[in-house]
Amino acid sequence: MKITFMGAGSTIFARNVIGDSLCSEALRDSEFALYDIDGDRLEESRIILEAIRAAKGGYGKISCYCGVENRKEALRGANFVVNAIQVGGYEPCTVIDFEIPKKYGLRQTIADTLGIGGIMRGLRTIPVMDAFAADMREVCPDALMLNYTNPMAILSGYMQRYTGIQTVGLCHSVQVCSEILLQQLGMQDKLDGRRELIAGINHMAWLLEIRDKNGNDLYPEIKQRIDACLADPDFKDKVRFEYIKHFGYYCTESSEHNAEYNMFYIKSKYPELIEKYNVPLDEYPRRCINQINSWKEEYQQMLKDGVKEHQRSFEYASYIMEAVVTNKPYKIGGNVLNNGLITNLPAEACVEVPCLIDGRGVHPCHVGALPVQCAAMNMTNINVQLLTIEAARTLKKEHIYQAAMLDPHTGSELDIDTIKKMVDELIEAHGDYLPKYH
Repeated sequence: MKITFMGAGSTIFARNVIGDSLCSEALRDSEFALYDIDGDRLEESRIILEAIRAAKGGYGKISCYCGVENRKEALRGANFVVNAIQVGGYEPCTVIDFEIPKKYGLRQTIADTLGIGGIMRGLRTIPVMDAFAADMREVCPDALMLNYTNPMAILSGYMQRYTGIQTVGLCHSVQVCSEILLQQLGMQDKLDGRRELIAGINHMAWLLEIRDKNGNDLYPEIKQRIDACLADPDFKDKVRFEYIKHFGYYCTESSEHNAEYNMFYIKSKYPELIEKYNVPLDEYPRRCINQINSWKEEYQQMLKDGVKEHQRSFEYASYIMEAVVTNKPYKIGGNVLNNGLITNLPAEACVEVPCLIDGRGVHPCHVGALPVQCAAMNMTNINVQLLTIEAARTLKKEHIYQAAMLDPHTGSELDIDTIKKMVDELIEAHGDYLPKYH
C-alpha cells in the first residue's frame, strides 16, 4: 500500500500519523510518501521518521517528494492521502489574519475555523486542495483523503461537494470531549464504560447524550456542578460551560475556539467580558511562536539522544486506514456531507457525526434533528462556511463580503462598510496566496 502525507513538514503530526501506522501490522509494510514544499522541513521529518521506522523493525519504506512539480508523483497510486497543510504558514498569512482585523477593532483568539481569519484561511487553502484533487483524479482516483486541515468544515465540504474525491474530515476534539468534561467536574469515576452521542458541526458538535456504564443520564449531575466552575476566576473552560447553562449541552472544541464563534464573549463595548470568561485573545499566534521554538529544541534533542520508541497515539488516521484494510469495523466522529444525516441542518453542510469505517470506506450514521437551539447555533457558523465555499467556487468577492457580514463575531462588532474595507485590505495583503476575485 501507499500512504501519502501532504504537508509532511509538519513533523510532530507526521510523526504521530506515520508512527502510528508503523505500530499497525496491517499498515507497517506500506510506502509512506512524504510531500511538502519546504525542503528543509521535509528533511527533518524524513530523519525523524526513518529513525522511528528503524526502531519499529524497519518495515515499509519512506519516500520524499518536494515541490509542486513532484506532487503528482507523491500521490501516484496512493491508497490513502493524509492532508495536513497550512497555506501561508504563520508568516505571512496567520499574522495578516490577526493584525489587519485588529486595526479595525476586531479581536480573535484562534482564527483558523470561523471568523474573518477562518474565512481567509479557507479561501487560500481551497485552491491548493482543489489542485490536489485534480492530481488525485488522475493518479489515485479511489484513494481516501483524511483531511486534518482547518477550517475543517469549509475544506472538507468543498472537497465532498465539488471534487469527486472520497474525503472525511478528522478532528480529535470529538475523542477527548466527554473525558475533559468529566475530569473537570471531578466525575472521573464515570469515565469507564460511558456511552455518548456527539453530533453537530466541527468544533461545535454537541454532546447530546452522556450516560454511565449502567445507562444513567449524567447531564443532571453535570448541570449541578457547573456553577462552581463558572464562579472560579481561574477556570479556563467557561465558554463551553456557559453553553451547558444556556443551551443545555456541552460542545466538542475548547472555549478559546468557541469564544469567537458567536457574538457573546468578545465585545469591544464590554471589555470586561474578556477577563470574566478568560478569553485568550491572540492565542494562536502565541502558540505558533511557542511551537516553532519548542520544535527547534526538540529536534536538536532528538538528534542528540536518538528517537525513543513511538507509542500509538489516539489520532484517528491509523485506525481508519487499518479498518479499511482489514475490514474490521471502527467507529469515529467524522466530518461528512450532511445529506439528511442531521435533519434540521442543510443538506450541503459539512456535519460532524458518528461514522462507521470498514472495508468499503466511511459510512456516516443518521442522527435526526438536533435540539432546535443547537441547530440554530450551528447555522450561524454554517452560513459562513457555505458562503466561503461559494466565494472560492465562483471567485465573486461579494460572497467574501457576505461571509464576513454574516459571521456572528464580525457582524456584531463592525458595520457593513467597515467589513468590506477590511476584507479588501486582507485580500490585497494576501497577494498571490489568493486567486483573483471579481
